[in-house]
This record gives sequence, structure tokens and C-alpha cells, in this order.
Amino acid sequence: MKMEEIKQLSDLDLAERIQVAREELSKLRFNHSIAGLEDANILSSKKKDIARLLTELSARKKA
Repeated sequence: MKMEEIKQLSDLDLAERIQVAREELSKLRFNHSIAGLEDANILSSKKKDIARLLTELSARKKA
């Protein structure tokens, strides 16, 4: 997810996407610990997406 896409989202959408992304990351971590993932880079990209969403949300709160 790119920052241009994130900036177009509303505050409610941001909060919802953060929650969904965290749940997906949790499931991915669980699956990785049990059976392993074919591409472990998915975990890091998901974490980066969450960080981007949180960064935009905190920037909006400060403004």
C-alpha cells in the first residue's frame, strides 16, 4: 500500500485497515510458526504497511 492511497482514506477507514492488517499479521505469524511460509518477506511487508497506516493516523491527530 502506498502513501498516496493511505492519504486518501478517511480516519475511520484508517482505523479499520489498521485493525484488519494487525489481524492478518497475527494469522501470518501463526501460520509461519506452524508450517512456514513460502515467502517470509510477506511478514515484513505487512509490518511496513501497518507502520505506514499508523504514521498517517498520528500525523492527522497532531494536525
